[in-house]
Formats: sequence, C-alpha cells, structure tokens
Amino acid sequence: MKTTSKKLSDSKVEIKVVLGKEELQDAREKAIVRLAKDLKLAGFRKGKVPAEVARQHLSENDINSVAADIAVRISVPDAFDKEKKAAIMIPKVEVTKYVPNETLEYTAVSDILPEIKLGDYKNLKAKKESTKVTEKDIKEIVDRIAENYADHQVVKRKAKDGDEVVIDFVGKKDGKAFDGGTAKNYTLKLGSGTFIDGFEAGIVGHESGDKFDLNLTFPKDYGVKDLAGQKVVFEVLLKQVNELTTPKLDDEFASKCGPFKTMDELKADIKKNLEMQNEHRAGEKYKDALVEELVKKSKVSAPEVMVHDQLHYIRDDISRNAQAQGMSFEDYLKQTGQSEEDWEKEASKIAEARVKASLVLQVLARDEKITVDDDAVSAKIAELSDVYQKAPEAIEQLKDPRVRQDIKNRMTIEKTLDYLVKVNTK
Repeated sequence: MKTTSKKLSDSKVEIKVVLGKEELQDAREKAIVRLAKDLKLAGFRKGKVPAEVARQHLSENDINSVAADIAVRISVPDAFDKEKKAAIMIPKVEVTKYVPNETLEYTAVSDILPEIKLGDYKNLKAKKESTKVTEKDIKEIVDRIAENYADHQVVKRKAKDGDEVVIDFVGKKDGKAFDGGTAKNYTLKLGSGTFIDGFEAGIVGHESGDKFDLNLTFPKDYGVKDLAGQKVVFEVLLKQVNELTTPKLDDEFASKCGPFKTMDELKADIKKNLEMQNEHRAGEKYKDALVEELVKKSKVSAPEVMVHDQLHYIRDDISRNAQAQGMSFEDYLKQTGQSEEDWEKEASKIAEARVKASLVLQVLARDEKITVDDDAVSAKIAELSDVYQKAPEAIEQLKDPRVRQDIKNRMTIEKTLDYLVKVNTK
C-alpha cells in the first residue's frame, strides 16, 4: 500500500491510496468467503458452501465489486495510521482507478484531530479562589434558617421592609403583558431583592386591598433581551401583609435545627458545610481556569465536525431543561429574547471552547501516559448501577460498550485535571 496526504485545512486531510496485487488478492479471498454465505447450492445448507466450491459458481463481477469494497474498508484505517492522522469521522472515499486483481486507487477525505502543540502546563498562572468562611456567611445561613421558623401573623397596616406580602401582579411593556411577568397569590418577602430594583420598595407603604402601578425599568444587562433596559409597568394588587417574627437565636433554637445542643455547635456545623461547598466550587473553577489558560498557551484548533456535535449536545441539554419546565426550545429562545441565529452564534463560541479544552486534555493525558484501568471503570459502573436501581433502562445502557468507553474517557479527563492541579500547586 502506498499513501500520500494533502492538508486541506488545519483539521481536514485528503489521503491518496494505491493498493497492489497482494492487497487485492487478500480482499478477493475475503470477498469469496462473504459471498459464499448467501450462495444456495444443491447439497449444501445456506451459509455452509465451502469457499473453493463457491468460487466456481460466483460471477467475476460480484467478486470484483465486493473485493474492492473490502479492500477499501480494510485499508482506510491503515492509511490514516501510516500518515499519522487520526480521523474523527468516517472518511469520504472516492475510487479513482480499479483494475481487478491488479491495482485500486482511491482518495479518502476526513476531518482529523488537528496537530496540537501543548503550552507549558506546569507553570500556569491561574489562582485558586479563597475558600474562607466568614462570620457574615454563617450569620446569613442562620438568619435564613430562622426565617423558616418565623411566626407569620396577618396584620392590617402598611407594609414595611421585612414583611411578607401576598400579591397579584401583571407586568406590561407598551401596554401588553410580557411573558413571565404575571402571577397570582405570589408570596414575597420585602427587602429580599427577589425582583428588579424598585419593585419591592414600591410595595412598602401600601396595605392589603391596595391596587397600584409600579413604573420601573429593567437593568440593561437583564437576561431577557426583549426586556433589558426597557420601561415597564407592573399592575399590583396587594392582598395580604404578614408580619414575620423570627425566633430568638439561642440554644433552644439550635436544638430545633438538628442534633445540636448549643448555637456554637450549629454554627460550627454550618461553617464545616460552607467550607466543603466553597472548596468544591473553588476547585472546579480553578480547574476551568487552568484549562482555559492552557488552551491559550497551546496551538490547537477545533474541527468543525466536533464543534457541530458539541453544539448539538448544548442544544439538547437546553431543550431537556426547557421541557422540564413545560417549554420548547423555541419558547426558551423567546423568553431569552434571542433569535436562533443569535443563539447559535453565541453557543458556537462555547462549543468551540469545550472542544479545544477536550483536545488539549486528551493530548496531555497521552503525553503523561494518564490512563484509567478496567477495574476502576467496572467499579464506577457498579456504583452507577446502585444509583440507578429503580431505573432498569439506565442500568441496561451501562452494559453498552460505547457507554463504558464514554465513562472511561470521562474518568481519564478527571484524572488528567487532577494531575494539572497537582503540577500547578506550589
């Protein structure tokens, strides 16, 4: 087999292949065996006709056609290996010359893993965020817990900060109600910052039974494009005002919150949990920052086919989340004020970044010989099987070799990320 390659782009290559008599003779023998399986001859069961007998009853055209197909299928992977190119899709093959039993020439075009040159991955500058827990952090949690134990007393007076109110409201832009701006019997704690600036403050001073309008402006950076920076009117009906009385923060209160005898024990437990949460969050952000910096320091391009696949995954994820809320993908676009073209433009940037991150981590794993053994993969699958005990379909999927390989790939990436953290922790 002779091969030559031509670079079509940073992530696409064309390989020309020439096969000679030896390769074609081997393919011919395999073609006869394959055709013999479907041959019907008196005295033989279907699929049991010996190749030497079948040879005498098969047409040369059929043998030559199947031989060419087999020769191409067998030689394509070898051709890419020989040219040191890793195809990431089934190559598109075009036969340019075929003389049965003599020569076969074809071209194979495919997107390939681009040549990647890793930057210095042992001296990255990214820093891990502080995981320190402050007294303020602890107090916020304690106050939040206390609110859950608060006494709610209906009062006939004007609402003030700290009160809980029950309201109906309709948000209108240019006189028309906008999506997501209407609710009935909505419970809101004034001063919580749940709504845009001016909404909660506008309720303060009103009492139950009051109907009033709030003329407000959405922030310029608001998540819904159609509302960002826009002037709107909220028509509000205040239906009830509740005065909240939180319990005294003492040892008796602590005992109601769990197996705690004192407030100090409760606060210590809150601190411990916050430290764990902070550590996890900071650790994940640190990994992301290291990978982002490594991508910038490396020479890597993202093949279009991989970006397209990742874009598809992103869209599927959004669609599933939207469906869980009773919406379609189109509803999601409408709610966020995006056209499909706008969404795809922004999502493509995310998809490209993900592909580049995946590629540099794969190369790093290869260069540092980072692998995950089969026993570890089996243990992970067993762990997942326990989690999905009540989901037989999910357990069945875990038996799929492709799913197993995907789990192994994910575990390898996690192990590579841990290595990246280790070599950059001074």
